[in-house]
Amino acid sequence: MARIPYVTDETLPEEAREIFEKLAPLNLFRMMAHSGGMLEKYIRLGNYFLRQGKLDPVIREIAILRVGYLSNASYETYQHERISRDIGMSDALIDAIKEGPEAAIFDDTQRMVMTYVDDVVANVRAGDATFDPIKANFSVAELQELTMVIGFYMMTCRFLETFDIDIEDTPVDTKVT
Repeated sequence: MARIPYVTDETLPEEAREIFEKLAPLNLFRMMAHSGGMLEKYIRLGNYFLRQGKLDPVIREIAILRVGYLSNASYETYQHERISRDIGMSDALIDAIKEGPEAAIFDDTQRMVMTYVDDVVANVRAGDATFDPIKANFSVAELQELTMVIGFYMMTCRFLETFDIDIEDTPVDTKVT
């Protein structure tokens, strides 16, 4: 159960109203709407990653799910497991992300990304042993985006877990197009 109430029509700050009314009715947004103007900024950055980013969508979702599993963020992993399936990821691949970088299912790039995510989450600064292979195989823009995705979803997981945001009783369409 959430630690503070979700916004209602009566408690929704005016500066969040316009963006809030355009969003899927996710509890994450219902909680973050208390912040007013911050909600729109959060949505814009998240939507950039999901809709305009340069990363391959499977690589992006591997990174997001790994951050979610490492953060024990059930809401985050629930939502992104659904998104991952929508883009064609198998349950076996999703299960392997829980297992870790050494899972047999990963190709070399996926394993490299998993190792990089683990390093950044655990150590903040990726060590040369994980940074150099990523740098050699990704463009600078992709490398920077991957790092920002990791950080964005670390922040999101901490927000979700700190406020004990509940998974919606009825699934909400979260298709990424």
